[in-house]
Amino acid sequence: MKILILGAGKMGSFFTDLLSFEHEVAVYDINPLKMRFLYNTQRFTTMEEIEAFRPDLVINAVSLKYTLEVFRQVLPYLPKEYCIISDISSVKTGFKEFYEQSGFHYVSTHPMFGPTFANLGKLNDENAIVINEGDYMGRCFFKDLYAQLGLHICEYTFDEHDRTVAYSLSIPFISTFAFAAVMKHQDAPGTTFKRHMKIAKGVLSEDDTLLREILFNPYTKDQVAQIRSEMKEIIEIIDTKDEERMQRFLTKIRTNIK
Repeated sequence: MKILILGAGKMGSFFTDLLSFEHEVAVYDINPLKMRFLYNTQRFTTMEEIEAFRPDLVINAVSLKYTLEVFRQVLPYLPKEYCIISDISSVKTGFKEFYEQSGFHYVSTHPMFGPTFANLGKLNDENAIVINEGDYMGRCFFKDLYAQLGLHICEYTFDEHDRTVAYSLSIPFISTFAFAAVMKHQDAPGTTFKRHMKIAKGVLSEDDTLLREILFNPYTKDQVAQIRSEMKEIIEIIDTKDEERMQRFLTKIRTNIK
């Protein structure tokens, strides 16, 4: 299969390495320096090169802010009769409408791991989402690919995806941000503190673009509001030193994580 990858960032490079030994792969990026360490692949910097390549599958791996814009630039140079276009974005708002109006076969997925934080050599504890709308063969391709990596695969609609990501990523991200925001040096940190610090360093080592994408998910605000509500209750319990209310709160949160 001829596969075009848009963007030579971390995820674009990851997919290039993953696919280039079994498929004919080309990478497009406006910055040729970002492609200098890629191997076993063609490097494109112009639309004319894309047009001549005539890919069967396009994987858009640019950051969310530019995903649809880059699609609009590239689509006129793709073979509409058989090319499947795809994205791996962490937020899917507006993507279904774009795909349906594009006239192309499409598939949308979300590998829920970052190459900065995840162990790319051992992904069997990680997850991937495949949107259950769009081209059947495109979905099969990515499900097979993710299965080969040992990923646990979930299938959601576009809307279900954004709701799930808002819950599963924004809550730990916001909690980590709050922890890091009040951080100060400690000479003798406890075990729990050190564990939280390790998580915080891992989350904050992710690319800033990814962090923004997760927080700007339209469903993130409701999750943050829920955290704020729970924090308000904790402050009231501390202020009043209400032992019975504290016990009820502890029982509730222990039940939540069973």
